[in-house]
Amino acid sequence: MKHKISIALTLVGLISIASIQTAQAWGMTGHRVIAEIAERHLTKKAKKHIKGIIGKQKIAYWSNWADFIKSDPDPKLNQTGSWHFVNTNADLTFQQFSYELLQSSDNNLYKAYLRIKERAKSSRDISLLEKQHDLYYIIHLFADAHQPMHVSREADLGGNKVEVTFFGRKTNIHRVWDSDLVENEKYSFTEYADVLDIHNSQFYIKYRDCTFEEMLFQSHELANKIYKDAADNANLSYKYIYDYKYVMEECLLKAGIRLAMELNEIYG
Repeated sequence: MKHKISIALTLVGLISIASIQTAQAWGMTGHRVIAEIAERHLTKKAKKHIKGIIGKQKIAYWSNWADFIKSDPDPKLNQTGSWHFVNTNADLTFQQFSYELLQSSDNNLYKAYLRIKERAKSSRDISLLEKQHDLYYIIHLFADAHQPMHVSREADLGGNKVEVTFFGRKTNIHRVWDSDLVENEKYSFTEYADVLDIHNSQFYIKYRDCTFEEMLFQSHELANKIYKDAADNANLSYKYIYDYKYVMEECLLKAGIRLAMELNEIYG
């Protein structure tokens, strides 16, 4: 009997892990790369304020917390899965896209992020734990906004139902962009931050003058291209790496630079 219970618990654990992996934008490495780049561009004031919230721990350590807590028994935490993405129709103009964002439900990436950001900026009397949670959500959800398959389509669950192969292994186009493209480079998150974050401040200006809606729209446009390519060719290998490696890396880099801007605004 005990043996059967142990097997059952193991299966439940494996199912939970699989669910978490399916939902993670950028995977753990990608989120840590973005957080590491962001931390390198924080102002002294923002660093001091954030240190008061999380101590000496690096923000990369907390960059995947918002995925992990989907398995927490507290419904306030485990019912936040819809905060990680926003669904719209395909091939929209910016005006159409903005309208759909405004008309969307309160519990998606767009509205959840803006709500949490506003609370983090204005709430001085909340508990330390609440401040920590707001910071963790900001670090994670802002990165999600730069993963194109998290700004995509409800019908196929953001590409989770779009089956492809990646170097002969069965997967889906969402997971390719979550982790396969990033992990294919074989860097640790600090190594990847090192090789991406090599430019001066003048280079990063092009990433800065952008609203959150415009950032999401950039992901929407890229998602449209990814869907079309996946429909034309479901067997992804070296050519796909050639076509999208640098696109993916720019997504990571600009997410890190923009996250630093957000954290400097909120905590600086």
